[in-house]
Order: sequence, then structure tokens, then C-alpha cells
Amino acid sequence: MGLTIRPSNPALESVGRVLAANREQLVARWARWIGDRMSQAPQVRRPTVERQLRLLVDILVEMTGPLRRRITELWFDACEFYGQTAATRGLAAGEVVEEIQHLREILIRDLAEIIAALPARYSMATFLRLNRLVDRGIAHAVVGYTDALVQLLFAQRGVLLAEHDPSEEKILGRLEQLEVELEAFRHSAR
Repeated sequence: MGLTIRPSNPALESVGRVLAANREQLVARWARWIGDRMSQAPQVRRPTVERQLRLLVDILVEMTGPLRRRITELWFDACEFYGQTAATRGLAAGEVVEEIQHLREILIRDLAEIIAALPARYSMATFLRLNRLVDRGIAHAVVGYTDALVQLLFAQRGVLLAEHDPSEEKILGRLEQLEVELEAFRHSAR
């Protein structure tokens, strides 16, 4: 039982290259799938949600590189923020999970050929690592979602209001902060 299965750096990097090359198509498919939910929350516009999806995919690409441990905290922060935005969009907790689960499905479809072509030891390890990243992202999205709801309850002194209209400017400001952090990471990794 002493055998530890880990994906090789070249295996993960090849997955990252495929993700980076197909980023726009991946984000477009993901956004199309959650499109109905986006139209139900006019206070958060579709381009903002798509920008957030793009950020998550960009961070995921970096998490397949050699400096993946350094960017893990940014992945968690971005997923928590996704959960907070989902609360603003009026989603239920299960819907937040379902939206990020759909990313897993897209990844499996898009990466099946490249992962299957790897040696068995590396293909399984790569598949498990991607699943673990998505699972941990889901957990942090749920934390962000729950925190947003609790904060809303305290802000209203425990009295639920029929409608809550947070500022999209705040969402865009936080999104920009995360994008700047990602760019700083990329610059330091060079």
C-alpha cells in the first residue's frame, strides 16, 4: 500500500494547455447551461457572471501548473466569491453546487481523450486531482453562499425582506481584485 499515485507535472501541464486553448468554448458552454438562472437575477448581469466563470477557468488552468500550491488560496477565494454572487443571484444552495458540478462534467468531456492517452498511473491521478479541485471549489462556494445569507440576515436584524438588491459595482470590484491577484501570480511565475 506504499504506492502513492500522483500526476506528473507534464501530465497536468498538458491538461492545462488544453484548458487554456479551449477556455472560451468551455466558458461559453458553462454560461449557456446556467443561462436561465442568470436571467432570473437582473441585479447581476450575464456578462458579470460570464466574467466570473472565465476567472474560475483561468485559475483552474494555473492550478495544473508547477506552482499550483501557491495559487490554491486564490482558487478558494474565487469559489467563495462565486457562492456569494450566487446568493445575490437568488440561487438555492443546491443550485450553487449544481453549477460548479457542471464544470466537472464539461472538464470530463473536454479532457477525456488527453487523460485517457496518458499512462494509466498518471491518467487516474490526473483525473482524481481535477475532481478534488472541483470538490474543494464546491465546498468553498457553499461557504461563500452561506456567509452571504448570514450576513444578509444580520444586516436586516433577522427580518427577511422580499427583495435584496446588492450593488453590481461591489461584485465587479471584488471580481477585479481577484483578476489582479491572478495576474500578479502569473507575473511572479514567469
